[in-house]
Amino acid sequence: FSVIIPARLASTRLPRKPLADIGGAPMVVRVAQRAQASGASQVAVAADSEEIAEACAQHGIACVLTSPDHPTGTDRIAEAATQLGLAAESIVVNVQGDEPLIPQEVIAQVAACLEAHADCAVATAACPIVEASEFFDPNVVKVVVDRQGRALYFSRAPIPWARDAFASDRAQLPEHLAARRHIGLYAFRRNFLAQFPQLARDPLEQHESLEQLRALAHGHRIA
Repeated sequence: FSVIIPARLASTRLPRKPLADIGGAPMVVRVAQRAQASGASQVAVAADSEEIAEACAQHGIACVLTSPDHPTGTDRIAEAATQLGLAAESIVVNVQGDEPLIPQEVIAQVAACLEAHADCAVATAACPIVEASEFFDPNVVKVVVDRQGRALYFSRAPIPWARDAFASDRAQLPEHLAARRHIGLYAFRRNFLAQFPQLARDPLEQHESLEQLRALAHGHRIA
């Protein structure tokens, strides 16, 4: 598998975030170093500015320049995968450019998850939610999956909703509630990644501000 790291200099919430200093190196470089330790055959940054490209070059990190107009990171890595000439059957992992402490093992696990699910176009990660405060926080994205481990829906709303338990108590989660926190790390099949920018943005994606809902809305499975 290959890893592509989208990096946008004009970050809305924290301008120039990819270049923020983390222990003497730009944040995006720290992310790339984690990715290099994951066992990936290739790691590259997909940047929207020469400044990011120069910072990567100074630290020996491969980088490709992409359009500054991409609406999402997935659209950005789709362009980068084309520039890199990745094979149609290859697996591409999108590692967010603001995760300098991401465990390298998880990168490899997400790639392996997609390889193991031949019927899925995308794979991602999740972990259990145990605190009610996290479950009800709209900044924490939740995911519900089927019995085969495929995503049914992602939401900022608290799902699944325990009707009877929450009618009397919302201070703690009921036992056996399958509450999962989505971790924004994706593996894509290269041939699907090429299609992604052409898919119409769905109202669900726009309301939730969750780009993975575009894939689900168009009938593509996420492991």
